[in-house]
This record gives sequence, structure tokens and C-alpha cells, in this order.
Amino acid sequence: MRRNGSILVVDDEEIMREILDALLARAGYHVRLASSAEEGLELARSFPFDAAIVDVMMPGMDGLAMLEELKKLDDELPVLMVTAFASVETAISAMKLGAFDYITKPFKNDEVLIVVRNAVERRQLMAENTALRQNLQAQYQKFAGIIGRSPRMKQVFDLIIQAAPSRSTILITGESGTGKELVARAIHSNSPRADRSFVTVNSGNLPPDLLESTLFGHVKGAFTGAIYPKKGLCDLADKGSIFFDEIGNIPPDTQAKLLRVMQEREFMRLGGMETIKVDVRIIAATNCDLRTMVEGGRFREDLYYRLHVINIYLPPLRERKDDIPYLAQHFLEKYGAENNKATLDLTADALDLLMEYDWPGNVRELENVVERAVVLSSGAHIGPDLIPDHVRSAPMFHIPKFVVPPEGISFKDVITNVEKRLIESTLEAAGGVQKKAAELLKIKPTTLNEMIKRYEIGTRRRKSTTDESASRSRPFPAAELTRE
Repeated sequence: MRRNGSILVVDDEEIMREILDALLARAGYHVRLASSAEEGLELARSFPFDAAIVDVMMPGMDGLAMLEELKKLDDELPVLMVTAFASVETAISAMKLGAFDYITKPFKNDEVLIVVRNAVERRQLMAENTALRQNLQAQYQKFAGIIGRSPRMKQVFDLIIQAAPSRSTILITGESGTGKELVARAIHSNSPRADRSFVTVNSGNLPPDLLESTLFGHVKGAFTGAIYPKKGLCDLADKGSIFFDEIGNIPPDTQAKLLRVMQEREFMRLGGMETIKVDVRIIAATNCDLRTMVEGGRFREDLYYRLHVINIYLPPLRERKDDIPYLAQHFLEKYGAENNKATLDLTADALDLLMEYDWPGNVRELENVVERAVVLSSGAHIGPDLIPDHVRSAPMFHIPKFVVPPEGISFKDVITNVEKRLIESTLEAAGGVQKKAAELLKIKPTTLNEMIKRYEIGTRRRKSTTDESASRSRPFPAAELTRE
């Protein structure tokens, strides 16, 4: 017979132990028996159990004292207390000490089985939740803090896993604030070079001479003030990875020298003649269209193709709004811990505002908004009053800025998405009345109705406030629609 779980039964009455043993065994449970609290605790220390049934009145250590000891051994173990005295005081004492439920003698077999089944199911659910949390933590560590469960981000994770083990050059594209450096670090962390250096170069912050000196080092006397020879970041990154942030800002002369590093795996120090061999993995990022820069003569075409071996496109936050609740929770925990406010949560209304805003500054902007709310909060809940005015007062709909990824984008899909979002947001503004929404959109009600059917708007009723705060299915939930 399939075993549904393991149950510890502790009772000083032999007949009661036999009754419970037979009842639970017939139901498919594996049962271990103990005639005293001391014997039961010894079994609990030796074997894992899914639930325990403990008699309250026993000689020596009684059931309530044993309950306390069991909770010290395993705080999540569901403990059912059995008593012949159906007193409110006993039940209250047991529940205060952490009992899952209590059973009164004489009991009905069906009632016992229901309570035991509930206890075992709770135990198994808690075990599954623990495993899920551990898996999520491992995933976050594996991807260097990148948080996302949307299909778009799963594609990014898949690319990281596939590309990281290679030595290929990787180009990360996307708008500012999307987390390109986090992706670069995740690539390095999942590569065979993980135990070597990860070096970041802020490509556009230095003048050309200083940038070359920083990258390749210089010899004594290479320029005014070069009193001593100096090694560069390429030396530091040897056998590791070097990340060029905003590589489109690198000047043409430095582009040529970087190309040599990528092709020949060698370089010369500024002012020097000696060729130095180096083994570095190049990871670059840009929020610019490098192809357009090539066509305009501002970026070397040969370097572009060398960089564009594997491209990872990071979508803007407005295109993966399903990730906003998870990102917001992550930042709440991060800044809550920093500010000794560990039990903060977002109200459903505050989350609605975050979901409706289009985040031109992407994840970085969301992080700043959540940090501000945490610092200014005075209670356990973060409501709309702690969300900045520019987020609260943002229009319900506006045409977003689209960045075309290097692999291209479907014009039809973009137009369809914009059209659908416009209809949804207008319906919400019109309280779900189609006639009023049609007037706002300056189209015929019949035309609007056809579009609503085509896009299946309003076919799913809006979730409860509690469900919304936990899981948002889309950025503009459908309103309850009426024709008039």
C-alpha cells in the first residue's frame, strides 16, 4: 500500500495506541508508537515525521510539555493533541504552544483521518515551499541577482546558460537601466573563468589617452607625468573577463587597438613597442544602435562584427511588466534590511500604480522609487502616498519609446500590442462602458465591440485585491464591460 506519510503516536494507554495504529495504517500512513513523552521524543530525534499525535494527560512529562520539546526539534512539525477533557482552556493552551489542532476522546475515526490528512498536507506544502525558495535563491545567485520570471527574461536566462561556457564575445543591448552589467556578471559567473577577475571599463568617461593607458597600461615617459611604468586593466583581466560598458563611446583609435586584442589576443602598452599576449573574454554593452553608428562612420564595421558574435537583448521594463511585483519585492527586502524595516509590504493600490507606469528609466528607476518609499515609510505598509508624484500622475496610456533590437521586431505585433493597451486603458477610464469608450476613442461603438472581441478583452474577470498584489497577469487588467 502506498504510504501517505509518517505519523508519530504518543499515548500512555495501550488500547488507544492500538486503535490509532490500526486506523492510520489502513489509511496508508506509516506509524510509530511511543508509550511516553520521553520515548516519543527519542523517536522524533531519530526519525523524520510528517505529523505527531500526542495525548495531553500522561504520567511524567505531559503532552503540553512534550509539544514544547517537539517544537524545539522541528518547529514546522504539525502536532495534534488528544485529550479526554474537552475543555476550552486545554485547547487554548495547546494552540498557544503551537499545536496544529486537537482531538477529543471519544473521537470519530473519520474526524481523526481528516485532521491528520490536513496536518500532513500542510507539512508537505511547507516542504515544497521551502524547496521552491531554495531553488529561487539558487537561481538568483546563479544569475547574479537578475530577477525575472516573464517569458522575455527566461529567454535571456537561456542565452546566458548557453553562451557562458564558451569563450565567444558577447554583446548585450538594451536601454539604460535594464541591468546590462548584471547580465555581464552572470555570464562571467557561469563561465569557466568564474574564479578569475571580472573587470569593468566605463568606456565613455575617460579621454582617449587616459582610456588607452587605463586599458593597456603605459611605459615610463609615455606622456607627461608617466614617471613609472604601469600595467592596465587588460593585465588584470588576463584569464578572466573584461566588460566594456557603453562600448559605442570608445574613440576610433582605441577601437582599432581593441580589435587587435580580440583578433590577435595581444596589445602594446601606451608608448611601448613590446607585444604582450593576453587571454581575456570580451563582454560589451550598449544602449545605442551600433549598426547605425557604423553607417554614420562613428564605429568600426570590423569591430562591430567581432562584437556581434552572440547578442543578448535586454527588454525594457515596460515590455515585461509581469516582473514588476517580483522586482518590487526584491527591492523592498533589500532596502528594508538596510533601513531596519524588514516587514514592509506594498498595498494593492501602490502596486497598481507601479504596474501602470511605463518606467522610462527601467529597473534602475523602479529601484529608486522603492528605495525612496522604504526610507520615507513610517508603518508596515507602503501605500500610494509613498509613490512619487510623477509615477502617480502618469497618464494611463502613452505611446512608449520603442528600441528595435538587432534581430528586428514584428511591426504588426507592436501595433497590435499598442492598440490593445489603448482599448484596455480607455475602457478602464470609461468605467467599462463601451459606448463612452468609443466616444473617447472617436470610433463607432460597433467597431470598438469588434476589436474587444478580437483581442478577447474582458473575458477574464479581475482578480481580488489580495490576488492582484501577489500575481499580476498583465499590466492593464480588463474592466467589467457593459454596452451602455
